[in-house]
Amino acid sequence: MSENSVPASQPERRLVHAADIQIAQARISSVIAATPLQYSPRLSEATGAKIFLKREDLQDVRSYKIRGAYNGMVQLTDAERAAGVVAASAGNHAQGVAYACRTLGIQGRIYVPNATPKQKRDRIAYHGREAVEIVVTGDSFDEAAAAARADAQRTGATMVEPFDSFNTIVGQGTVAAEIIAQLSGKGLTLDTVCVPVGGGGLLSGVTSYLADMSPQTKVMGVEPAGAACMRSALDNNGPITLSQTDPFVDGAAVARFGDLPWHIVEANRGRVHPMIAPEGAVCESLLDLYQNEGIIAEPAGALSVAALEQLDFEPGEVVVCIISGGNNDVLRYAEIMERSLVYRGLKHYFLVNFPQKPGQLRMFLNDVLGPDDDISQFEYLKRNNRETGAALVGIELRRASDLDSLMARMEKSPLDCRRLVPGTPEYDFLT
Repeated sequence: MSENSVPASQPERRLVHAADIQIAQARISSVIAATPLQYSPRLSEATGAKIFLKREDLQDVRSYKIRGAYNGMVQLTDAERAAGVVAASAGNHAQGVAYACRTLGIQGRIYVPNATPKQKRDRIAYHGREAVEIVVTGDSFDEAAAAARADAQRTGATMVEPFDSFNTIVGQGTVAAEIIAQLSGKGLTLDTVCVPVGGGGLLSGVTSYLADMSPQTKVMGVEPAGAACMRSALDNNGPITLSQTDPFVDGAAVARFGDLPWHIVEANRGRVHPMIAPEGAVCESLLDLYQNEGIIAEPAGALSVAALEQLDFEPGEVVVCIISGGNNDVLRYAEIMERSLVYRGLKHYFLVNFPQKPGQLRMFLNDVLGPDDDISQFEYLKRNNRETGAALVGIELRRASDLDSLMARMEKSPLDCRRLVPGTPEYDFLT
């Protein structure tokens, strides 16, 4: 049985070293092209550091996940290849597996959760063609993974793990090997690297390589606030399953940190620094990357850049942000814009009870709304009685500081106005 066949419930407790990653780099280099390391003048000016972007969104499958998937599958025995593979993924690992299935002539079944964007499902089918069957099941990655593992146990197929596997981690670590080589070619050394974190495969691979080859480098592991499974593992001295996750950052929305990644992170506690990025900050960074650098990143791909606003750098410090993926569905941009505006304090929602008599809406527009405020949503919910009617009102501000004056005018108004606060059940229900 190959190393990639080790079940996730019994991961091999083996640390990864630079030599393992260098061997993997030689193994996959004929198929996996090195991605650019792009200097960002905008982010460098904003932070005072030298910010580089590792463009894993430019892989053939638009994500680094192809590295680990191909590294594991190319080592399968003839018998294992004949039995086929199964995988579970929120989308990016699935594309890597699909690409490897078609390239290596291996049949595969790929389980994806219901929340996986259509764009990613279509790309899985494109890369896998006739070699891959897509099975949509479960409301989360973890539910899809459980179904895939049951399939592997039932059929004898090899489970290609997205992060909790030695060969997968070794493959992902080739990202760090490229970064060090590319910086060396520029006469630079790596001070800090910002790594997006889901189940921990990329983080543990990058950390392992740097521990041997660039031990002075700080590794910032950046998780979305709605799925901070590594922080929970650190707080509880071992992986635990989160009771719920926010699926918005779908490429990193994992409820349980990997056991083998945990083993590696635990061995590098002084090197790995956990960070949490709010989903709104991720949206803001995603939009900025598109508008300024022309980079189409997915939410997980923008995690590393979203972390920059929380960090202080020495002048000229060399920092690399890994843009882990670019599989974003254009249909999601309305939600991305919305979350960004809310995060920046420019979009707010209110419940307003309007007396059912003429002129009330005009009075709201004239006396409550400021000269730079704009109504972006207005919807009557229902009439409580013949006298009043409640409306959901969305207001966009030009400046976040305008909220105080808006609230003051609402207080002075005879209208009953109540602000809906993000994170509360009523806000989630009505917006």
